[in-house]
Amino acid sequence: MTTSAERGETVHWGELEGVSIDFPIVVDEMNSATLVYTVPHAAAAALLPGDAFEVAETAPGSAVLVLALCDYLQNPWGDYLEINFGLLVHPVGRPDEVGAFQWRMPVDQAFTCLAGNRVLGLPKTVEDLEATYGDDAVTFELRADGASVLRITVPRAEPLGDPTSETTITYSYLDGVATVVPLTIDLPSGIIDSAQVVLELGDGVIADELRSLGLPAVPDYAAWGERLTGSFGVTRPV
Repeated sequence: MTTSAERGETVHWGELEGVSIDFPIVVDEMNSATLVYTVPHAAAAALLPGDAFEVAETAPGSAVLVLALCDYLQNPWGDYLEINFGLLVHPVGRPDEVGAFQWRMPVDQAFTCLAGNRVLGLPKTVEDLEATYGDDAVTFELRADGASVLRITVPRAEPLGDPTSETTITYSYLDGVATVVPLTIDLPSGIIDSAQVVLELGDGVIADELRSLGLPAVPDYAAWGERLTGSFGVTRPV
């Protein structure tokens, strides 16, 4: 039997602080950069919480880190900034079911943090984030106690064509249960010369975690997109 979500119907989760939470959660407009790095598998595994997932070994001794810099402009949960620190993983013993797992997800607004935690099981925390746009580049910065923890500057690459919509999954722990978060999202089509990405690390736990993965480094792949859309589906147990 198909579920309401699988039939494309709206699913009402409930309310948080008077805001109705309904699936699919549709993002009408966002800007984002996607940065992909090859990192040591052992170092990546050391950052993965819980015991339901394993870091995918994409080559002997190697894993994949995905950093996503997101500026949500029109979203039911607010117009907020977010940085996703993700690893490609799979459920234990199921290597064909690869998806992303974010072990950190700083945001700059309280409601999206609450909703992300309660509804999707995502590890959002409210942090000091800023996005600064120039004519040719955009800089995302994460600060703690006024000091820079992470600063990433990427060119605002022109799109090579219309965005490609991709259906994928994110993994999380919702109320301690290993969970799948289905999503459909536009992929940025502005391909960046990876050598033009500038990543600066300061002090703090997040900076130390990225250093343990060998960063700063030139990403294997980098892209930027504007006026992108997406949607998040109903969660389900792994």
